[in-house]
Amino acid sequence: MDKNTLLQVWPIPAFDDNYIWCIHDGKSALVVDPGDSAPVEDYLLQNDLALKGILITHHHADHTGGILNLLRSFGSATPVYGPAGSNIPGRTVIAKEGDTIEIATPGISFKVFEVPGHTLSHIAYFANMQPNIAQPILLCGDTLFASGCGRLFEGTPTQMTSSLAKFASLPKNTLVYCTHEYTLSNIRFALAVEPHNSELVAWSEKAQALRAQNQPTLPTTIGQELQVNPFMRCDQADVISKAQEVSGQKDLPTPAHVLGVVRAWKDHF
Repeated sequence: MDKNTLLQVWPIPAFDDNYIWCIHDGKSALVVDPGDSAPVEDYLLQNDLALKGILITHHHADHTGGILNLLRSFGSATPVYGPAGSNIPGRTVIAKEGDTIEIATPGISFKVFEVPGHTLSHIAYFANMQPNIAQPILLCGDTLFASGCGRLFEGTPTQMTSSLAKFASLPKNTLVYCTHEYTLSNIRFALAVEPHNSELVAWSEKAQALRAQNQPTLPTTIGQELQVNPFMRCDQADVISKAQEVSGQKDLPTPAHVLGVVRAWKDHF
Protein backbone atom coordinates (compact mmCIF):
# COMPACT_ATOMS: atom_id res chain seq x y z
CA MET A 1 0.00 0.00 0.00
CA ASP A 2 1.21 3.48 -0.84
CA LYS A 3 1.96 5.09 2.53
CA ASN A 4 0.77 8.43 1.20
CA THR A 5 -2.77 7.03 1.23
CA LEU A 6 -2.66 6.27 4.96
CA LEU A 7 -4.25 8.49 7.57
CA GLN A 8 -1.96 9.86 10.25
CA VAL A 9 -2.90 9.97 13.93
CA TRP A 10 -0.91 12.72 15.62
CA PRO A 11 -0.74 13.61 19.33
CA ILE A 12 -1.24 17.30 20.11
CA PRO A 13 -0.06 17.82 23.71
CA ALA A 14 -2.31 19.87 26.00
CA PHE A 15 -2.31 20.82 29.68
CA ASP A 16 0.12 18.71 31.75
CA ASP A 17 -0.52 15.25 30.33
CA ASN A 18 -3.40 15.29 27.81
CA TYR A 19 -3.15 14.24 24.19
CA ILE A 20 -5.62 15.65 21.69
CA TRP A 21 -5.46 13.19 18.80
CA CYS A 22 -5.61 14.59 15.28
CA ILE A 23 -6.49 12.19 12.47
CA HIS A 24 -5.66 13.61 9.04
CA ASP A 25 -4.75 12.87 5.43
CA GLY A 26 -2.53 15.92 4.94
CA LYS A 27 -5.50 18.08 3.98
CA SER A 28 -8.54 17.30 6.17
CA ALA A 29 -8.57 16.54 9.88
CA LEU A 30 -10.61 15.23 12.79
CA VAL A 31 -9.70 16.03 16.38
CA VAL A 32 -10.53 13.95 19.43
CA ASP A 33 -11.39 15.40 22.86
CA PRO A 34 -10.05 18.94 22.40
CA GLY A 35 -9.93 20.20 25.96
CA ASP A 36 -7.92 23.22 24.83
CA SER A 37 -8.38 24.95 21.48
CA ALA A 38 -5.07 26.83 21.25
CA PRO A 39 -2.68 23.90 20.54
CA VAL A 40 -5.22 22.42 18.09
CA GLU A 41 -5.54 25.69 16.20
CA ASP A 42 -1.75 26.01 16.06
CA TYR A 43 -1.33 22.48 14.72
CA LEU A 44 -4.08 22.76 12.11
CA LEU A 45 -2.83 26.13 10.85
CA GLN A 46 0.84 25.10 10.78
CA ASN A 47 -0.04 22.00 8.75
CA ASP A 48 -2.68 23.68 6.57
CA LEU A 49 -5.40 21.24 7.67
CA ALA A 50 -9.15 21.83 7.34
CA LEU A 51 -11.14 20.77 10.43
CA LYS A 52 -13.89 18.38 9.31
CA GLY A 53 -15.12 16.97 12.60
CA ILE A 54 -14.71 16.70 16.37
CA LEU A 55 -15.08 13.43 18.30
CA ILE A 56 -15.88 13.58 22.04
CA THR A 57 -15.67 10.56 24.35
CA HIS A 58 -17.06 12.10 27.55
CA HIS A 59 -18.10 15.35 29.18
CA HIS A 60 -15.12 16.24 31.39
CA ALA A 61 -13.82 19.75 30.75
CA ASP A 62 -10.29 18.67 29.83
CA HIS A 63 -11.90 16.86 26.87
CA THR A 64 -14.52 19.42 25.83
CA GLY A 65 -13.24 22.86 26.83
CA GLY A 66 -11.91 23.80 23.39
CA ILE A 67 -14.95 22.85 21.29
CA LEU A 68 -16.67 26.22 21.05
CA ASN A 69 -13.48 28.13 20.24
CA LEU A 70 -12.68 25.64 17.48
CA LEU A 71 -16.15 26.07 16.01
CA ARG A 72 -15.68 29.83 16.07
CA SER A 73 -12.31 29.55 14.36
CA PHE A 74 -13.01 26.83 11.80
CA GLY A 75 -16.75 27.02 11.17
CA SER A 76 -19.90 26.45 13.18
CA ALA A 77 -21.03 23.79 10.69
CA THR A 78 -18.25 21.43 11.81
CA PRO A 79 -19.97 18.29 13.16
CA VAL A 80 -19.32 17.47 16.82
CA TYR A 81 -19.99 13.87 17.80
CA GLY A 82 -20.45 12.89 21.43
CA PRO A 83 -22.40 10.81 23.94
CA ALA A 84 -25.96 11.46 25.05
CA GLY A 85 -26.97 12.70 28.47
CA SER A 86 -24.01 14.93 29.10
CA ASN A 87 -23.32 18.63 29.04
CA ILE A 88 -21.15 18.79 25.93
CA PRO A 89 -21.13 22.32 24.48
CA GLY A 90 -21.44 22.40 20.72
CA ARG A 91 -22.31 18.72 20.27
CA THR A 92 -24.40 18.26 17.11
CA VAL A 93 -24.58 14.45 16.75
CA ILE A 94 -25.40 12.05 19.60
CA ALA A 95 -23.40 8.83 19.16
CA LYS A 96 -24.78 5.62 20.67
CA GLU A 97 -23.79 1.96 20.98
CA GLY A 98 -23.69 0.30 17.59
CA ASP A 99 -23.83 3.52 15.59
CA THR A 100 -21.59 3.83 12.56
CA ILE A 101 -20.11 7.26 11.93
CA GLU A 102 -19.01 7.85 8.35
CA ILE A 103 -16.74 10.86 7.81
CA ALA A 104 -16.15 11.47 4.12
CA THR A 105 -13.03 13.58 4.56
CA PRO A 106 -10.43 12.62 5.67
CA GLY A 107 -12.21 9.33 4.91
CA ILE A 108 -12.81 7.08 7.92
CA SER A 109 -15.65 5.07 9.44
CA PHE A 110 -16.08 4.48 13.17
CA LYS A 111 -18.19 2.08 15.18
CA VAL A 112 -19.38 3.48 18.51
CA PHE A 113 -19.13 1.60 21.81
CA GLU A 114 -20.80 2.70 25.03
CA VAL A 115 -18.17 2.11 27.73
CA PRO A 116 -19.43 3.36 31.12
CA GLY A 117 -17.14 3.30 34.13
CA HIS A 118 -15.11 6.49 34.24
CA THR A 119 -18.35 8.33 33.47
CA LEU A 120 -21.80 6.83 32.90
CA SER A 121 -22.13 8.09 29.33
CA HIS A 122 -18.54 7.50 28.15
CA ILE A 123 -18.20 6.26 24.55
CA ALA A 124 -15.32 5.04 22.39
CA TYR A 125 -14.75 5.08 18.64
CA PHE A 126 -13.37 2.06 16.78
CA ALA A 127 -12.17 2.07 13.17
CA ASN A 128 -11.48 -1.38 11.77
CA MET A 129 -9.33 -2.08 8.72
CA GLN A 130 -10.11 0.37 5.91
CA PRO A 131 -8.30 1.30 2.67
CA ASN A 132 -6.44 4.17 4.36
CA ILE A 133 -5.89 2.50 7.77
CA ALA A 134 -3.06 0.00 8.19
CA GLN A 135 -4.17 -1.21 11.65
CA PRO A 136 -7.47 -0.90 13.51
CA ILE A 137 -7.78 2.24 15.67
CA LEU A 138 -9.47 2.64 19.09
CA LEU A 139 -10.11 6.12 20.49
CA CYS A 140 -10.96 5.23 24.07
CA GLY A 141 -10.81 8.51 26.01
CA ASP A 142 -10.31 7.85 29.72
CA THR A 143 -11.75 4.31 29.86
CA LEU A 144 -8.57 2.42 29.00
CA PHE A 145 -5.06 3.76 29.55
CA ALA A 146 -1.71 2.21 28.75
CA SER A 147 -1.32 -0.21 31.68
CA GLY A 148 -4.31 1.28 33.48
CA CYS A 149 -7.94 2.35 33.38
CA GLY A 150 -9.90 5.47 34.29
CA ARG A 151 -10.93 6.27 37.82
CA LEU A 152 -14.53 5.25 38.53
CA PHE A 153 -16.00 8.71 39.02
CA GLU A 154 -19.57 7.74 38.06
CA GLY A 155 -19.62 4.06 37.11
CA THR A 156 -19.16 0.75 38.90
CA PRO A 157 -16.53 -1.98 38.75
CA THR A 158 -19.07 -4.16 36.94
CA GLN A 159 -19.58 -1.50 34.27
CA MET A 160 -15.85 -0.94 33.82
CA THR A 161 -15.24 -4.68 33.57
CA SER A 162 -17.89 -4.95 30.86
CA SER A 163 -16.45 -1.95 29.01
CA LEU A 164 -12.91 -3.34 29.07
CA ALA A 165 -14.26 -6.70 27.88
CA LYS A 166 -15.58 -4.96 24.75
CA PHE A 167 -12.06 -3.73 24.08
CA ALA A 168 -10.54 -7.14 24.84
CA SER A 169 -12.61 -8.66 22.05
CA LEU A 170 -11.15 -6.32 19.42
CA PRO A 171 -8.30 -7.43 17.11
CA LYS A 172 -5.05 -7.77 19.05
CA ASN A 173 -3.26 -5.34 16.70
CA THR A 174 -5.77 -2.56 17.40
CA LEU A 175 -3.88 0.65 18.14
CA VAL A 176 -5.09 2.19 21.41
CA TYR A 177 -5.18 5.99 21.53
CA CYS A 178 -6.08 7.08 25.05
CA THR A 179 -6.00 10.70 26.11
CA HIS A 180 -3.46 10.96 28.93
CA GLU A 181 0.25 10.26 29.36
CA TYR A 182 -0.23 8.33 32.59
CA THR A 183 1.83 5.34 31.50
CA LEU A 184 4.81 5.45 33.86
CA SER A 185 2.69 5.86 36.99
CA ASN A 186 0.34 3.15 35.73
CA ILE A 187 3.29 0.82 35.19
CA ARG A 188 4.58 1.44 38.72
CA PHE A 189 1.22 0.31 40.05
CA ALA A 190 0.95 -2.60 37.63
CA LEU A 191 4.33 -3.86 38.85
CA ALA A 192 3.00 -3.80 42.42
CA VAL A 193 0.16 -6.05 41.24
CA GLU A 194 2.29 -8.36 39.07
CA PRO A 195 5.99 -7.92 39.91
CA HIS A 196 6.94 -11.11 38.06
CA ASN A 197 5.14 -10.32 34.79
CA SER A 198 8.05 -10.43 32.32
CA GLU A 199 6.09 -8.62 29.58
CA LEU A 200 5.35 -5.82 32.03
CA VAL A 201 8.97 -5.56 33.16
CA ALA A 202 10.10 -5.25 29.54
CA TRP A 203 7.39 -2.68 28.81
CA SER A 204 8.48 -0.65 31.85
CA GLU A 205 12.01 -0.35 30.45
CA LYS A 206 10.74 0.61 26.99
CA ALA A 207 8.28 3.19 28.33
CA GLN A 208 10.91 4.82 30.53
CA ALA A 209 13.23 5.11 27.54
CA LEU A 210 10.48 6.74 25.47
CA ARG A 211 9.66 9.30 28.16
CA ALA A 212 13.35 10.03 28.72
CA GLN A 213 13.38 11.17 25.07
CA ASN A 214 10.11 13.09 25.58
CA GLN A 215 8.33 10.66 23.27
CA PRO A 216 4.73 9.50 23.83
CA THR A 217 4.24 5.97 25.13
CA LEU A 218 1.15 5.79 22.93
CA PRO A 219 -0.38 4.23 21.02
CA THR A 220 -0.32 0.88 22.73
CA THR A 221 -2.21 -2.16 21.40
CA ILE A 222 -5.02 -4.33 22.70
CA GLY A 223 -2.67 -7.32 22.55
CA GLN A 224 -0.13 -5.59 24.75
CA GLU A 225 -2.74 -4.42 27.25
CA LEU A 226 -3.97 -7.97 27.66
CA GLN A 227 -0.42 -8.89 28.71
CA VAL A 228 0.51 -5.94 30.97
CA ASN A 229 -2.61 -4.11 32.17
CA PRO A 230 -3.91 -5.40 35.53
CA PHE A 231 -7.40 -4.07 34.83
CA MET A 232 -7.54 -6.16 31.64
CA ARG A 233 -6.20 -9.17 33.58
CA CYS A 234 -8.69 -9.49 36.45
CA ASP A 235 -9.34 -13.11 35.40
CA GLN A 236 -5.66 -14.04 35.78
CA ALA A 237 -4.45 -16.03 38.79
CA ASP A 238 -1.68 -13.64 39.84
CA VAL A 239 -3.99 -10.61 39.77
CA ILE A 240 -6.74 -12.46 41.65
CA SER A 241 -4.21 -13.61 44.27
CA LYS A 242 -2.88 -10.07 44.78
CA ALA A 243 -6.41 -8.68 45.06
CA GLN A 244 -7.20 -11.31 47.70
CA GLU A 245 -4.03 -10.40 49.59
CA VAL A 246 -4.64 -6.64 49.47
CA SER A 247 -8.32 -6.86 50.41
CA GLY A 248 -8.13 -9.71 52.88
CA GLN A 249 -11.05 -11.27 50.99
CA LYS A 250 -10.69 -14.84 49.78
CA ASP A 251 -14.03 -14.74 47.98
CA LEU A 252 -13.70 -12.55 44.88
CA PRO A 253 -15.98 -14.55 42.58
CA THR A 254 -15.86 -12.46 39.41
CA PRO A 255 -13.40 -10.26 37.50
CA ALA A 256 -15.57 -7.28 38.51
CA HIS A 257 -14.95 -8.04 42.19
CA VAL A 258 -11.23 -8.22 41.48
CA LEU A 259 -11.28 -4.99 39.48
CA GLY A 260 -13.13 -3.23 42.31
CA VAL A 261 -10.36 -4.17 44.75
CA VAL A 262 -7.52 -3.30 42.37
CA ARG A 263 -9.05 0.04 41.32
CA ALA A 264 -9.64 1.08 44.96
CA TRP A 265 -6.00 0.19 45.72
CA LYS A 266 -4.84 2.23 42.73
CA ASP A 267 -6.87 5.23 43.91
CA HIS A 268 -4.69 5.41 47.03
CA PHE A 269 -1.43 4.01 45.64
